[in-house]
Amino acid sequence: MQKQSNDKLVLTTLVASLGGFLFGFDMAVVSGVLPLVQKQFGLSSLQEGWFVSSALVGCVTGVVFASDLSDRLGRKKSMFLSALFFLLAALGCTFLPDFSLLIIARITGGLAVGIASSVVPLYLSEIAPDNKRGRMVTFYQLAITIGIFCAYLSNSLLLKLDSSGLINVWRIMFGVGMLPAILFLLGLMFIPESPRWLMQKDEKTPAKQEAGYGLLFAPALRRALLIGILLPLFSQFSGINAIIYYGPTILLKAGITLSNSLLSQLFFGAANALFTLIAIWKVDSLGRRPLYLWGTAGATISLLLTGICFYVGASNGIWLLLCVLAFLAFFAFSIGPLKFVIAAEIFPDNIRAKALSLSILVMWVADAIVGQLTPMLLHALGVAQTFWFFAFFCLLAFIAVFRLLPETKGKSLEQIQNYWKDLMH
Repeated sequence: MQKQSNDKLVLTTLVASLGGFLFGFDMAVVSGVLPLVQKQFGLSSLQEGWFVSSALVGCVTGVVFASDLSDRLGRKKSMFLSALFFLLAALGCTFLPDFSLLIIARITGGLAVGIASSVVPLYLSEIAPDNKRGRMVTFYQLAITIGIFCAYLSNSLLLKLDSSGLINVWRIMFGVGMLPAILFLLGLMFIPESPRWLMQKDEKTPAKQEAGYGLLFAPALRRALLIGILLPLFSQFSGINAIIYYGPTILLKAGITLSNSLLSQLFFGAANALFTLIAIWKVDSLGRRPLYLWGTAGATISLLLTGICFYVGASNGIWLLLCVLAFLAFFAFSIGPLKFVIAAEIFPDNIRAKALSLSILVMWVADAIVGQLTPMLLHALGVAQTFWFFAFFCLLAFIAVFRLLPETKGKSLEQIQNYWKDLMH
């Protein structure tokens, strides 16, 4: 009986995490597609920017509506809607002829990502046993990193296969996303609805059924809200985008000659996925707080050393590569996945969906800001100073976690809720 229960839990986690895989795939596939689309449609720099950022518009819209959708329809139906959007977006990008229709497909993909990024960690936190909750929600982050890696891998393989340039290979790059979208849709038929959502719907108290955003600002939840906002903010200002942006150059300067930038992206993508396994291994035994503190401290030091390598002109050797890999390791077992774990468990049942949506919304807005900011910082300050800028934010993250974050490993969602109430007395 226990084995049967564990098997169902594993299946449920794998199916729900396909939402994370598609999130990662959809966000990363565009890196290989962009130059090919630009060439085919003769895009201006403005159109090129719109092609990339249109998905972000969809993401933000999806996150805004995700909490109401998941509270009214349930977590499972919301994930089903997300899976449907993923499939429609992949079909649209593969077959729609005009650039304007392609943008609509990209926005649809963004909507899917926005809903999945909010509802999947919420669902996993609600179905997980207390002693496995951290591992199950972290698995979602692992799925994102695997999705990113698979997008880079399929892009690289398709470019090699199409050396003749006779087919619109970028269409096939998008089309690959149909397979996981179909698997997600079919898999959702075999997993249960969140028992906590079902209990919430059965509650007779109207106040519990229709909890508004105002409840988040109640004195007992202010500290939880601050944590839910700061952690995703710091995750984007940690420097991960600068590493991705500068990754191919760092590898080249370290003397690792890879045939193209897609292969170097594969290298960093694989490292990110591999190091996330540390979080899955330790999050429920060591705890969230120690992982976060070690991770932010290590990330701060790694970024400082990366900046020093550039500052003293030691950017052509293995030391720079080791500093970057160290940063990736610290990020992947702490700053990257734990924002989802913590935001999905520190709020009461009746407000959890709205709180998590707000947290993820902060993440997407910060992501857009950092995306615009990184090239400007590299140009205005220089490479070394840009890495130090991000190191400063990792230091702030360490201080915030040290001052604000309680340990939640092994605790029931009710015990965590009571912790905030006890702080008020």
